[in-house]
Amino acid sequence: MAAVTASSGLVVGQNLCFLKAQTNRPSFKSKVLPDLGFVTSQLSGLKISYNNLLTKPIISAPFRPALQPVARRVCPFTGKKTNRANKVSHSNHKTKKLQFVNLQYKRIWWEAGKRYVKLRLSTKAIKTIEKNGLDAVAKKAGIDLRKE
Repeated sequence: MAAVTASSGLVVGQNLCFLKAQTNRPSFKSKVLPDLGFVTSQLSGLKISYNNLLTKPIISAPFRPALQPVARRVCPFTGKKTNRANKVSHSNHKTKKLQFVNLQYKRIWWEAGKRYVKLRLSTKAIKTIEKNGLDAVAKKAGIDLRKE
């Protein structure tokens, strides 16, 4: 059987499977395990397996979401978000700057659910919840507290 070269630089032979090193960096390491028939790369965590019955290698990777969820700087109850403003110097030179919302992590007792709910709220929303109650403010904002 002739060697098969995939577009990713993978070369598969009769009894051996290995990766062509595409960089000269010393941090790139790969182990060749001819007995088991697969290669593990410490750089990316991919496992490339080779089967004698198949002509193409099987590439598998652990499931990772493409983007990690990031907490946005927006209050879910009031909708307050970052304001773009000018920083004005003494010489009246204007430079763009961001004014962020004062968001706080707050654990609030939810009476209807008989439990605490941890929320990231602006200080204005905390004052509104103290005045009107969590259920009323969540209903007005269209937020379902049962999901959290």
